Amino acid sequence: MNVYDHPTFRMACEQFDLVADRLEIPPAQRDRLKYPKRSMTVALPIQLDSGEVKVFTGHRVQHHLTLGPTKGGLRYNPAVELGEVAALAMWMSWKCALTGLPYGGAKGGICCDPTAMSSRELERLTRRFTQEMIPFIGPQIDIMAPDMGTNEQTMAWMMDTYSMHVGHTVPSIVTGKPVGIGGSVGRREATGRGVAYLINRAMDTLGIAASQATAVVQGFGNVGSVTALSLAKYGVKVIAVSDIHGGIFNRSGLDLWELEKHIAAHRTVAGFPGAEPVTNEELLLIPCDILVPAALERQVTRENASRIRCRILAEAANGPTTPEADVILGNRPEIFILPDILCNAGGVVVSYFEWVQDLQSFFWTESEVVDKLFRILEGAFTQTLGLSRKQGITMRLAALSIGVGRVQEAKRMRGLFP
Repeated sequence: MNVYDHPTFRMACEQFDLVADRLEIPPAQRDRLKYPKRSMTVALPIQLDSGEVKVFTGHRVQHHLTLGPTKGGLRYNPAVELGEVAALAMWMSWKCALTGLPYGGAKGGICCDPTAMSSRELERLTRRFTQEMIPFIGPQIDIMAPDMGTNEQTMAWMMDTYSMHVGHTVPSIVTGKPVGIGGSVGRREATGRGVAYLINRAMDTLGIAASQATAVVQGFGNVGSVTALSLAKYGVKVIAVSDIHGGIFNRSGLDLWELEKHIAAHRTVAGFPGAEPVTNEELLLIPCDILVPAALERQVTRENASRIRCRILAEAANGPTTPEADVILGNRPEIFILPDILCNAGGVVVSYFEWVQDLQSFFWTESEVVDKLFRILEGAFTQTLGLSRKQGITMRLAALSIGVGRVQEAKRMRGLFP
């Protein structure tokens, strides 16, 4: 399986191997659980606005289909590689199983820079990718959703392309769509709301008063911004945030509503008045109660894990902590970790709600969506914390044990097709 060789995939495999050892999964079963069921790489030739034809590369990885269709985001980023996509698909499998969703994990990506492309070029690219994927996607096969570099409009183009192919409207082919064409209220905010809810539960567990707590958020995109605003509503003081252009810090707290206006005008947090500039690397080391890595993978590493100064590490991004850093953090009991497959599960939970609503053509209110979201996250948090305390293991190992164990048991019950 050298085709998946990538630092992020090796990291996901290391995590899996630790769990497999703990669960005593027989060697003969491990590869079946670890490696993706299906991977597609396609060439995507499109005509640019200049008239030039350029060929992009797109990937889609479906990790397993044991519990139902696969589910996962589609990202547009210049650094997209098959191994990274495969790792994200694997984590999505454990995340769906942990939260009790009837899905396997999937992920997709196109190697491109969406910030350097026009809306017309992005539409052509999205429609071409969807057309290439049609034999492998469907409401009962694989359902895509937005991720880094994609949004509601991307999903609308995908839905329209698929619907035109089959000859009728199929809103359940994607989630994260605009509400007007079958999207769910509360979907855009779901991941950030879920992160903030779980941080609040961790504060309750540790006896930290929200009104006395400070937070630092790395990555002020959709997830990071909603997390910060939600934490502020709980009473937490957000003292630093960052994006791809840099970070800002104010020990007295940032005015998030004024910051939103600044971002709308300048498209970055950098240069916000009344705050000191900091780099993303420096931001991770700011003393705080809550540290939220909400950007890319492998941000907490062997080099900085011993210098992080927080009480709660809430992994809003996928795979922000490397296995080497995990070992260091495992020897720092003062830090309570909300692992990624639990912490950022809110997005796929409400994507599941959207899919269910589309299938039955019956839609819920936002209060119903949020209530159901918090109920599912509460159950996953309680089970993970209970297993962690009962067996004296880390929250990450507990969450992965539940997720991997459920997929293993499902495969055992279904058996092996000859």
